Amino acid sequence: MSEKNKTATFDMDRKDQLFARGRSSRSNASGRFERYRSESFDDGWSGLDEDESERVDTTLTAENAKTILSRNDSPDIGFDRSVNPYRGCEHGCIYCFARPTHAYLGLSAGLDFETKLFFKPEAASLLTKELSKPGYVPERVQLGANTDCYQPIEKRLRITRAVLEVLAEFQHPLGITTKNHLVTRDIDLLAPMAERGLSVVVISMTTLDRQLARDMEPRASTPLRRLEAIRALSRAGIPVIVSVAPIIPGLTDHELESIMERAAEAGACYAHYSMLRLSHELKDLFKQWLAAERPDRAERVMSLVRQARHGKENDTRFGLRIVGEGPVADMLIDRFRLARRRFGLDRKIEPLRTDLFKVPPSPGDQLSFF
Repeated sequence: MSEKNKTATFDMDRKDQLFARGRSSRSNASGRFERYRSESFDDGWSGLDEDESERVDTTLTAENAKTILSRNDSPDIGFDRSVNPYRGCEHGCIYCFARPTHAYLGLSAGLDFETKLFFKPEAASLLTKELSKPGYVPERVQLGANTDCYQPIEKRLRITRAVLEVLAEFQHPLGITTKNHLVTRDIDLLAPMAERGLSVVVISMTTLDRQLARDMEPRASTPLRRLEAIRALSRAGIPVIVSVAPIIPGLTDHELESIMERAAEAGACYAHYSMLRLSHELKDLFKQWLAAERPDRAERVMSLVRQARHGKENDTRFGLRIVGEGPVADMLIDRFRLARRRFGLDRKIEPLRTDLFKVPPSPGDQLSFF
């Protein structure tokens, strides 16, 4: 066995190193850009305590951001700009594709991603400045495109709320992606915007199994609470899309139709999905989690992942990284399309309006009589 494989097996067996209460990550390995890597070892003391878990508190750091609008030119997503009030995410979803971005901060994609969070206190004022620039052309801006804009700390910090207030004032189109019931707090802003064709909300659903959700996404809203959020938003007239994401073959794929059926009953009007993506550090983190939490399925899950990725654990090619390819991926696509039609989750959602955008007058500006 190679040294690399020895280390991987050792890491997955170390309960005292890998388990922190309320967190999904099973390691805190150094990021891929670090010159030196840390490695834990057993000093013999871990066996003394019956409860080998430990509590790891969340730390918050204010980020002095210079801009707030992030741009992208990816053909795989339907927007070219986003606002991310937070870096890192306390939801702690083990499959999160954003985990490897913590490496850019010199931190781990593992436990650091869930516990060392950064927030942008000036997000609303930065957005006001950027939207007010001469020549700015409005297009849909997405919140929660990277890390969840309604993760638990938003309840106290209210940065997402402040950003929404700016977008509402400018009558700027927006989309939100979240798995937190907290989004319903802002129905008072989102509903009037939806009435003018300016807002849409995407609720991410991975599983209906409460225990699996707790193990896999420990601090996100429960599946039931997410369904309640869909119901509350849709009743308020806000278009809701259910995102069955990510589909994990061999673990959650059997729930595809039931998730869509429950979301449709709650009022969702459209659905889309994506396959599990395991880029960079995420590959080892996910496999460690599987070995610890679902050891009976670990080998089968990873075999199906490779079958849906042309024999690889990840595929970065545009057009294929979201849906995969091969018989396993094709079967899921067919099932998804049939279920979407069957449950009426293929209703047309009108493009968000951009013609209402208007820069509001600043305090002290002279008003025009014309």
